[in-house]
Amino acid sequence: MEDLTNTNQSPIDPRSGFCKSNSVFYSKRKPIALPPNHFLDVTTYISSQTHQGKIALIDAATGRQLTFCDLCKAIHSVSSSLYEMGIRKGHVVLILSPNSIFFPVVCLAVMYLGAIVTTANPLNTPQEISKQITDTNTTLIFTTPHFLPKLNLASNNISIVLMSHGATFPPFPKNVSTLEEMMGRELNPTQIKDRVTQDDIAAILYSSGTTGLSKGVISTHKNLIALTDTAMDRFRTYDKDQIYIATIPMFHNYGLTSFCIGLLARGCTIVVLSKFDLNDMVSAIQKYNVTFLPLVPPIILSLVNNSEGIKKRYDLSSLRYVLTGGAPLSKEVMDEFVKKYPTETRRFGSSGLITPSTEAKIVEPQSGVALGIGQRGELWLRGPSVMKGYFRDEKATASTLDSERWLRTGDLCYIDEDGFLYVVDRLKELIKYKGYQVAPAELEALLMAHPHILDAAVIPFPDKKVGEYPMAYVVRETGTSLSEDAVIHFIAKQVAPYKKIRRVAFVTSIPRNPSGKILRKDLIKQATSNL
Repeated sequence: MEDLTNTNQSPIDPRSGFCKSNSVFYSKRKPIALPPNHFLDVTTYISSQTHQGKIALIDAATGRQLTFCDLCKAIHSVSSSLYEMGIRKGHVVLILSPNSIFFPVVCLAVMYLGAIVTTANPLNTPQEISKQITDTNTTLIFTTPHFLPKLNLASNNISIVLMSHGATFPPFPKNVSTLEEMMGRELNPTQIKDRVTQDDIAAILYSSGTTGLSKGVISTHKNLIALTDTAMDRFRTYDKDQIYIATIPMFHNYGLTSFCIGLLARGCTIVVLSKFDLNDMVSAIQKYNVTFLPLVPPIILSLVNNSEGIKKRYDLSSLRYVLTGGAPLSKEVMDEFVKKYPTETRRFGSSGLITPSTEAKIVEPQSGVALGIGQRGELWLRGPSVMKGYFRDEKATASTLDSERWLRTGDLCYIDEDGFLYVVDRLKELIKYKGYQVAPAELEALLMAHPHILDAAVIPFPDKKVGEYPMAYVVRETGTSLSEDAVIHFIAKQVAPYKKIRRVAFVTSIPRNPSGKILRKDLIKQATSNL
């Protein structure tokens, strides 16, 4: 069913969803009917989609399982324990942990009380963690024993709960307790939690900071409920018996909204890897008959490059679908993947149709003029899942959200005649060569098509004459002698003169964040350190 109406009753192109009178693209998907109850938290909403008895979460390493009944009981036991510890609405609880079947338990228990979840990358330094603790005024921390030394350096006066389950711990200070104890407690029927509304803050998730300082993204319960409905709508075309594997970190927005919220609401089973390891992942796919594999592009590349050994050792015949996002992926790599691992494919290169109940604009970045079908510009979005703003950063919020709640995504995109969205690159990452704009992702896709290049990244290199020119960091296939001149010539044959790569550095790996995005600021710093 298509949603092709707007409040102005202006004519909308049924094929693309574009309205010429206001230059807005409307979703062609069935609109989301958000719950009318204002006093509703995301945990209660997810619980209303109950799937009694079915397995919700499986620990890939130990095989331990939580059914949806177990999950519901654990959430309420932990929330009851948190209440007894003094956690109330508005308090901030930090989770510093790798993936775990208990990560969703903690998230949903905290949100149920109206407290706020904030997550930290386990790779963060003590100084970075300390800054986040201070910025958010964190009240309590959930972590694992491995990170206690890091937390002792970051903060030594905040209560800590250890998430490792079934482990024997040495004596700890009074401010340290265990999740196992909390999950084992009986519910206290006399507890009366604060009333939570859909407009209350549920999470503060810090951006990756690939091009600058990370910022806390505020998500309300309404935002997460809308994302839950979006996930359920998106995966409704697949039956509920799909078995997913969590390869993406749950501390990241993509992982948290998918594996701690959306897929659980859908009633799917999730196999959880504590950390990514290629052999562990394919072993778990075989052991648990995983059918659905959400990935980031670097893992796709690893599967392609190691396909011969993997197919000899593992049976991946259960795998039916692969979903990839978070970073550009060349058509050549995707074609090679499908050839080696036959799975269902959809329209290549597209991020799909616009999310239900969401409006989009494609805007010319310099002039602010809204563009039409097939034209490239910055993607602006407006809808119920759009963030509330940046935490304690009014300037950053005002530069990202306008007065009409349009979110400037910073993505260079276009929408085709069928309403499909295509992400070209990040505006901040465009290279300015003599006034021409060069998209790094376009050059990276061409580089990845070279038979002896395993991975690549393109950055702007400063130059007094032209402003910036493209420089490539390249990971060569082992045993090959690919030269800088060969790489430069390979690209020069395929692009306009202003897009040519003019410098190449060979490296053993490309630095990326957990969602697969290239850490360009690290490469730029490395490239310009001697200037």
